[in-house]
Amino acid sequence: MSTEPVLPRIRPEIAALPPYKQGRAAAADGFKLSSNENPFDPLPGVLDAVQDAAQLNRYPDATAGRLRAALGERYAVAADDVVVGAGSVALLAAFIQAAAAPGDEVVYAWRSFEAYPGLVRVAGATSVEVPLLADGRHDLDAMADAVTDRTRCILVCTPNNPTGPIITSDELERFLGRVPNDVLVLLDEAYTEFVTDASAVDGLAERVYESHPNVVVLRTFSKAYGLAALRVGYAIGHARVLDAARAAQIPLSVTAQAEVAALASLEREDEVRTRVAHLVERRGRLTAGLAEAGWRVPESQSNFVWLPTADPSVAASFDAAGLVVRPFPEGIRISVGEEESLARVIEAARTAR
Repeated sequence: MSTEPVLPRIRPEIAALPPYKQGRAAAADGFKLSSNENPFDPLPGVLDAVQDAAQLNRYPDATAGRLRAALGERYAVAADDVVVGAGSVALLAAFIQAAAAPGDEVVYAWRSFEAYPGLVRVAGATSVEVPLLADGRHDLDAMADAVTDRTRCILVCTPNNPTGPIITSDELERFLGRVPNDVLVLLDEAYTEFVTDASAVDGLAERVYESHPNVVVLRTFSKAYGLAALRVGYAIGHARVLDAARAAQIPLSVTAQAEVAALASLEREDEVRTRVAHLVERRGRLTAGLAEAGWRVPESQSNFVWLPTADPSVAASFDAAGLVVRPFPEGIRISVGEEESLARVIEAARTAR
């Protein structure tokens, strides 16, 4: 007789879904360059704001009302046109669950943000993965061709994670002209602060959601603002579209500490821009060094670079050099990290070539 307990039945597709794999920590003399984290410490004043908000016996404001108001003022929209979540990925999950059910389809480029397939599967919907172009860019024509009467949502990541290239304003406008108005388009701009290409789309500055109410723009405080541990992101769009995400969200998921840290960071925009400029400058030197070492690197507009390779020994070379990077079947993503890491990355890449 078996002594194994009888366990509850789980949806087969969920049981087969691997959990999200986080980048491991680096050794004391190494560098963790696998998670696109900001290498700078929190901005001065942010830690003080978090400590002052440490009323751990009280629930946070479920609507993050102060942060929504500040973001509304910043982008000249009503507070109801802003929704805040536990990172932009939590908002992506809420929108996908609100829009797509079993039998529905969600279209996105591949490879793109690694959470996309899991978010779609948890919603019970079907992923439609459209291969990237050879230079790591979205094939928007092919994505538009992939839309059917079962399509409920399209995910567009710019700059694309993990390859780095952007989508231009003209490209997005042509694409949206081919997408039915009743299909939700999630413009994932998690890395937009690092963009220097003037042709890149800026969903908020261009107010894309006004001319296309089916578009929602998502951003995060995890990257440029350095608040990855606090999990806070936001989306801006038509209030009635955002209501769907508000209904699907886990209540009280944004802590008071996350809200006040985001507010304090918004008040220090000049300091954020200075830090971003440092990382962009490092990105340029890193890209040039990798090219000199013999690698064809896509033009990254983010805080990481991409080495297109299917050779598993390349990742092992970085590991041997004390560099924790993020390998994928199609290539390796390397975050732009500490200044001291650049030379070691370039040398490891040269050795692996």
